Amino acid sequence: MANPIKLKTQRLLLRPFELGDARDVYEYAQDPDWSQFLPLPVPYTYRDAEEFVARSFLTSWETDPIFAITLNGKVIGSFDVRVDLKNSAAEVGYALGKAQWGQGFTAEAGAAAMDWAFREFGLARIVARADIENHQSWKVMKKLGMQREGIARSSGPSPRDPGSREDTVAYSILRHEWEQLTTVTSYQRVPVTDSRDR
Repeated sequence: MANPIKLKTQRLLLRPFELGDARDVYEYAQDPDWSQFLPLPVPYTYRDAEEFVARSFLTSWETDPIFAITLNGKVIGSFDVRVDLKNSAAEVGYALGKAQWGQGFTAEAGAAAMDWAFREFGLARIVARADIENHQSWKVMKKLGMQREGIARSSGPSPRDPGSREDTVAYSILRHEWEQLTTVTSYQRVPVTDSRDR
């Protein structure tokens, strides 16, 4: 059974969201480049940020852990793991504020979160999906050692073009492939001791 945890990497701290994180989320969510591939309300209000943080705060760590990615105490993004225990699999999703793009933060956070998830839940595979046009997300998946599986045509509503549907690309990695990687970021597990330490 998974309990809330913090993961410390070389530059980042991944931790459960706190109710006070809404301001940071609201700040990075204002950039239209950041939200172009995400199904978010436009404009993204402070109330939207509060609701996202509240949902993240209340999510079950047994099936849907979501980490706030923090840099020097500031939330710069999120990394979530949606676990399917029945099939020993998970799907990961991530978002990072535009000011931090191109610095390897998402891959660093992802390596720690995915390694933790493989170990914590005994997963056989992890998959990630992205809009067919979201090439930056593909780069993250490749950096994490994931292999392209294919394209799901017309897989869901397009956040960029209301009324139309988008294609998504899927990448995955199997447990034995993950274990063979030498590029996994080292990290330290830090237990969350009580609700004030979230």
